[in-house]
Amino acid sequence: MRTIQFREAICEAMSEEMRHDESIYLMGEEVAEYNGAYKASKGMLAEFGEKRVIDTPIAELGFTGIAVGSAMNGCRPIVEYMTFNFCLVGIDQIINNAAKMRQMTGGQFNVPIVFRGPTASAGQLGATHSQALENWFANTPGLKVVVPSTPYDAKGLLKSAIRDNDPVIFMESEQMYGDKGEVPDGEYTIPLGVADVKREGTDVTIVSFGKIIKEAFIAADELAKEGISCEIIDLRTVRPMDKDAILASVKKTNRLVILEEAWPFASISSEITYIVQEQAFDFLDAPIQRITTADTPAPYSPVLLKDWLPNAGDVVKAVKKVMYKK
Repeated sequence: MRTIQFREAICEAMSEEMRHDESIYLMGEEVAEYNGAYKASKGMLAEFGEKRVIDTPIAELGFTGIAVGSAMNGCRPIVEYMTFNFCLVGIDQIINNAAKMRQMTGGQFNVPIVFRGPTASAGQLGATHSQALENWFANTPGLKVVVPSTPYDAKGLLKSAIRDNDPVIFMESEQMYGDKGEVPDGEYTIPLGVADVKREGTDVTIVSFGKIIKEAFIAADELAKEGISCEIIDLRTVRPMDKDAILASVKKTNRLVILEEAWPFASISSEITYIVQEQAFDFLDAPIQRITTADTPAPYSPVLLKDWLPNAGDVVKAVKKVMYKK
C-alpha cells in the first residue's frame, strides 16, 4: 500500500480509465495546461494530448452541454467544475438533459458522464462559493451522487463512476485534495451505493459523508475517553443510499446522530431520519439528532464561519443528548 494525496488518487483513477478506453476524455477550466485548478489532472495533458484533456472557456453552460451531447454519441466525458457552485450555470444541462435523456428516449440513449469537482465550504470564500449541493442532485431521479472522504474511496469510487452508464455527480472538497491515505498499487474499484463502517461501535451510530466526517472521528475519540462507543458510517454514495447499512447499525446501537455539511431544510439527513423512523422506529431509544450548518448563507467572517460550520463539539453534544448524559 502506498500513501498518496487525495488529488493523486483522483488523477490516477482518471488516467487508468483513459488508458483502457479511448472514448473517455476530461474537460474543464484549467484541467490541461495548468494541470488542474487543484492539480488533480497533473501530467494528463502530456500523456493524453489536447484532444482528450481539454481546457474550456469559463462557460459551464456551454461545456456541460457539449459533454452531454458527446456522451449521447458514444463518448464517456469527465467534466471538472472548479467548484460545484459554478455548475449552477449549467444545471439545466445536468438535470433536464443528462438525468432524463435515458427515460425520455425509451432507453435509446445512455449518458455515461461524470461531473466532478469540489463541494461545500473551503474557508473564507463567501456565500456563493461555499454551498453543499448534494441534496439538490440527489433529489433528481437519473443521477447518482458520490461524496468520498478518503483517497482510497475516491479512487475506487471514481473508477466505478467513470465506468457507469448513467450520469454521476462526483463531489470532492478543496480542503481534502492534500489529504494523504493508503491506496493499493493494483487495480480496484468500489461499487456505488455501498456505505462503509469506518469505526465499529456499540452505543451510538454516527452517519456522515465527505470532509465533515473528520469531525465525527475527533468527537468519537473524545467520547471514548468517557466510555461512549461510537460507530461511524461513511455513506460514500448519497444516491443510491445504502439504507441497509444504516438500519443494521441503528438496530445494534439504538441511537442515531447524523452529521452533514449542508443546510438543514430538505437535507440528506432529513431523508435518513425519515428512513430510520419508518423502518427501525421500534429500535430507537432516543430521538434522532442531526447536525448541519446554520440555516443561512455561509458567512465570510472567520469567526462567524467557525460558528456556522458543524464541529466535533456539536457531535459530542448530540451524542450525549441521545445517550441522556450531560
